[in-house]
Amino acid sequence: MSGSYVSTMLFKSIIPAAAVFAREAAAQAAGTSNTATGLPDVFPNATATYFAPGVPTDAPIPGNYTSYLRPRVHFTPPRYFMNDPNGMHRSPDGTWHLYYQYNPITPVAGNQHWGHATSQDLYTWTNQKIPFFPPNDYTYLFSGSAVVDTNNTSGFFPDQDNGVVAIYTAAEYPNGQQGVQYQAIAYSRDGGYSFEAYEGNPVLNLNLTQFRDPHVIWHAPTSRWVMTVAFATEFVIGIYTSPDLKEWEFASNFTSHGYLGVQYECPNLVQVPMRGQDEPVWFLLISINPGGPRGGSVSQYFPGEFNGTHFVPYDGATRLTDFGKDNYAAQFFYGTEAGQAPIALGWASNWQYTSLVPTGLIENGQFRSAMTVPRTFELANISMRGYDLVSAPYNIEAVLDNELAYNSSLGNGSVISYFADKVESGAIYLEANITGLTSTTRRGTANFTISSSVTGEYIRGGIKVAGEPGIWIDRGNLLGFSENPYFSDKFSEEGTFVPDDGSWDLKVVYDNSIIEVFLNGAQAVGTLSVFPSRQLDTVAVFVGGIPANASSSVGIWGLKDTWAPQADGNGTVQGNVTQSSGYVSQRSLFGEQ
Repeated sequence: MSGSYVSTMLFKSIIPAAAVFAREAAAQAAGTSNTATGLPDVFPNATATYFAPGVPTDAPIPGNYTSYLRPRVHFTPPRYFMNDPNGMHRSPDGTWHLYYQYNPITPVAGNQHWGHATSQDLYTWTNQKIPFFPPNDYTYLFSGSAVVDTNNTSGFFPDQDNGVVAIYTAAEYPNGQQGVQYQAIAYSRDGGYSFEAYEGNPVLNLNLTQFRDPHVIWHAPTSRWVMTVAFATEFVIGIYTSPDLKEWEFASNFTSHGYLGVQYECPNLVQVPMRGQDEPVWFLLISINPGGPRGGSVSQYFPGEFNGTHFVPYDGATRLTDFGKDNYAAQFFYGTEAGQAPIALGWASNWQYTSLVPTGLIENGQFRSAMTVPRTFELANISMRGYDLVSAPYNIEAVLDNELAYNSSLGNGSVISYFADKVESGAIYLEANITGLTSTTRRGTANFTISSSVTGEYIRGGIKVAGEPGIWIDRGNLLGFSENPYFSDKFSEEGTFVPDDGSWDLKVVYDNSIIEVFLNGAQAVGTLSVFPSRQLDTVAVFVGGIPANASSSVGIWGLKDTWAPQADGNGTVQGNVTQSSGYVSQRSLFGEQ
């Protein structure tokens, strides 16, 4: 669970880091570490269930996807408010599962549940029913992860190899006041569509108020599960291990690295490929909020070594995942195919303004927040600092639609397309390439504008290759959300690597209320939410200043509307209203129905 909601609930109960470590050490010495002992009297019955008024329990929440601000290839919730991606995994049958922090009642943070959607290609999503329900009206289900327990280490799945275990934070607010946050698990025998609580919950409780966001992976060399979890206001990522997902043993802490902000959140520890070497590199992702250098929430990463119990970064550098302002709390999918680069989704918003953006005011279609496009992750030694993140769109070709314009030998010139009557989704993808530059002729720009022919408002951005090369984007000339002081408008990254082959490329994904830009194979990435006052309908790409011995090309395509085929005549998407296949649980997450 991201921290703006945490902060607004005023849960500040800061315990010195030394006290956290001492408490853990004492618990280990007593043989009670990470077990359900010493719980407060208010701790709920692990098999109780609470259904909030107005929250459907047996069918997906329907949503209307017709608004001009509704993204069509980025995932958005059917209605109301979404934040962190949770529980992301790929099932053995190839289905991708996305769970997410979800308020199914109003378009602001609060009343946290886990929403759920599935996909075969990571772009076309089917909304599923809510699989998780809290135990009472003062406990919320915060962020976490999910794994496929193929070898039945948990003992929950004696007759199957596709059982799913969710590991999540339960956060208490008795009488509206901050209570404890503890880690719990639930298991699914039907492939992740419905869950039962483990009767021994919690599996990890230290009676702390800022202890959340468990992310779990399988560490094959030690044959143990590994959890990273945030001691949020102590700037500590705890590392725990377990043979069975039930009993967790403290292993080590990763403390006070990079930007600290007000709190650490949403850790992910995974292996990512490293260009030029056979062995992958361990990669620890940590989000902070507030206190990001561009304001509000931001994510940072640390490359390093991990031996199954301890993570040690290679250096003390601070590296951000994105030069924009709207990419937070990313999570990696568990269970990607062997040899495949890890794939992640991020929450494409910022806690400074997410509860105020105009998508929450749409009549009969209010929603807030989107996920980024799925991205593959790898590291490369591009800059002098090294271990640079390259996060490119995953298989964007799957959602390319009609070609709007293409010029393979543009040189210095422009390509313009009016696409209002050509692209049903309102979403477009563009590429601009410059080739043939040398060290003595490196100059030129490739810029774009996406605008409204009616209001004149626009987004613009581009790349420059001379001097300190870089990429930039400006959302300050849109009219739909221009008064918020935190909605800063101009972003850039300079000093990017100069390619040896003299080739430069710019890729842009624009999807109604989100834009993502990628430079040189995604060695620099910017993600921004954008809010025009009406549909943007014209795209122009300009290449200028390149020498005569260089060449350029530009292509523009429409993007498919992945929601339209699922909608009824009114534009409403009902989601999966059929019963899930396989074993169907007879209990909700916390008890009998």
